Amino acid sequence: MEVHAILLALIQGFTEFLPISSSAHLILPSVLLGWEDQGIAFDVAVHLGSLLAVVYYFRQEVASLTVAWLRSIREREQSTESKLAWCLVLATLPACIVGVLFGSLIADFLRSGWVIAVTTIVFGLLLWWADKIAQLYKSEYQTGWRGALLLGCAQALALIPGTSRSGITLTAGLMLGMTRDAAARFSFLMSIPIILLAGSHQATGLVSAGIAIPWVAIGLGVVVSFISALACIHLFLALLNRIGVMPFVLYRLGLGGVLFWVMAGQI
Repeated sequence: MEVHAILLALIQGFTEFLPISSSAHLILPSVLLGWEDQGIAFDVAVHLGSLLAVVYYFRQEVASLTVAWLRSIREREQSTESKLAWCLVLATLPACIVGVLFGSLIADFLRSGWVIAVTTIVFGLLLWWADKIAQLYKSEYQTGWRGALLLGCAQALALIPGTSRSGITLTAGLMLGMTRDAAARFSFLMSIPIILLAGSHQATGLVSAGIAIPWVAIGLGVVVSFISALACIHLFLALLNRIGVMPFVLYRLGLGGVLFWVMAGQI
């Protein structure tokens, strides 16, 4: 149990913020090694670790954006930080709406190896195309409400397993003319409210169901996912402008091929 928890938390932490689909990676251990689902409590734990990592890494931005947002409400004072904060709020709404309306349908009918294999490849190619045509001139502060809404819709699309929340929001940011670094930073910042809301929803379900909590696995999940996600964010931002998105596109194509091979072997 502990070994499974550590490995799955590592996978979650490293893949949550890379444009390579965490769901595609999490399905492989269960298919190849026959591991059982760790359960909703463990899901909450690893997402909490990822949330803590992104909040810690962007703690200065989070603090300044929060102060500016509250000031814009109390004093009607607008600034570049408050406008970005409102853009992040707007970008959160589409995924919340789609999640509430269609979350159960997506979980019941789209969470399969075949779907994940297809979306891993298709959205990998879309990321390549977006990077190819990208103009790369906008910062995250130039998003605007239309851009924020488009990025929010892209994040909602990531509810389809295999799409990759990081990948599709990076794709949308590049299509809007944002620099790679700006698109990645906006993607990281917009992950904070959506992970918080999703984790709170899962935790509420966990409490109401009265499920027994495996505290050792929970602790390992939080710590390991925090450390691996923090390392992932730092390395991704440091390397993105240097290496571009092509290594991630090629990786997605290879991963999708492996998933097709694995699923075909089960027929």
